[in-house]
Amino acid sequence: MTVPMVDLRLLLAATEPAWRGNLERLFERMQFVLGEQVAAFEQELADAWGAGFAVAVGSGTAALELSLRAVGLGESGAEVLLPALTSPFTAQAVLAAGCRPRFADVDAGTLLLDIEDAAARIRKRTAALLPVHLYGQARPLSGLSGMARRLGLELLQDACQAHGAQSGGRPLTRYSPAVAYSFYPTKNLPCLGDGGAVLTDSRPVALRLRRLRDGGRRDGQVSRVRAVNSRLDEMQACYLRAFLPKLAEWNADRTRLAALYDEALADCPEVRPVVRGAGSVCHLYVVRAARRDRLRQHLAKHGIMTGVHYPIPLHLQPAFAVAGMKRGDLPVAERACREIVSLPLWPYMPDSAVAEVAERVREFYRRTDRGQK
Repeated sequence: MTVPMVDLRLLLAATEPAWRGNLERLFERMQFVLGEQVAAFEQELADAWGAGFAVAVGSGTAALELSLRAVGLGESGAEVLLPALTSPFTAQAVLAAGCRPRFADVDAGTLLLDIEDAAARIRKRTAALLPVHLYGQARPLSGLSGMARRLGLELLQDACQAHGAQSGGRPLTRYSPAVAYSFYPTKNLPCLGDGGAVLTDSRPVALRLRRLRDGGRRDGQVSRVRAVNSRLDEMQACYLRAFLPKLAEWNADRTRLAALYDEALADCPEVRPVVRGAGSVCHLYVVRAARRDRLRQHLAKHGIMTGVHYPIPLHLQPAFAVAGMKRGDLPVAERACREIVSLPLWPYMPDSAVAEVAERVREFYRRTDRGQK
């Protein structure tokens, strides 16, 4: 059985009448940038996720960069503290905003930002905390928001992998002035290319974001502030509007499939699922695996695709050498990057595919434990 990491075909089939109708209206109107579809999607997204405003942009990276600029940190050179285990695009956004990334270690169970390690790394030049809600699980925010208030730091959020997740039963926007999302095709709420959004409860922040995404313009062709060109296009909004009403159902299916994996791999001690809480939206199913690379090769031979999110912690990547950190500085993240592997997971994935993946994982360890190649 061939099992891809993600398969969007069934998602498209389940929503075809809605996205086809949106596209037909788009082609009737012939306004392909910042038109009716994007405006409608922004309102629907804010309503669905309990935010005051949503500002759609060109990518999740742009959403993070513009979040930093919207709260006044653009070109400041200030330090932004974030976990070392996340996508490199999180730190690239910090650099693009004219700030400096600084990294903290992660919790050994959840692989989310370790608040104690983060607190120990805050310096005078640190201006913001940027927790990442990794793999679909929201990092608890009450402690972080309290620390940020005490120390006079901005708290922003990378929720690019946590569509629909909350923290403490509250929308993520209740804790910070900006929450960044990505709609990359593998996300829980995907589009068919790049796309992103920033959610906020602050009208002034929303207004700044709208200006920043559109070349610094407010009316006409006059740029009033340094800005970028990063606007979600109308065609992607057509798909996102069709997918959004199905998100809760799709998240529930991801959660059910993740539980099937848990059960199927419970008797395989060489594989340990990353700890996730009840509120996880299960963007990825990630395990820590002995002999990870050999396991991936074995699965690939049987047509099962896997991923590693992420193979090198950010403090050891050349692009972020400005942080001045070295191997051994963040041992939990470094070890996790040697062990983690993401198994296939997507809505409508057949239960039989989960069973096949789990059996091939168990097969690998049975063979290698007996000394077979």
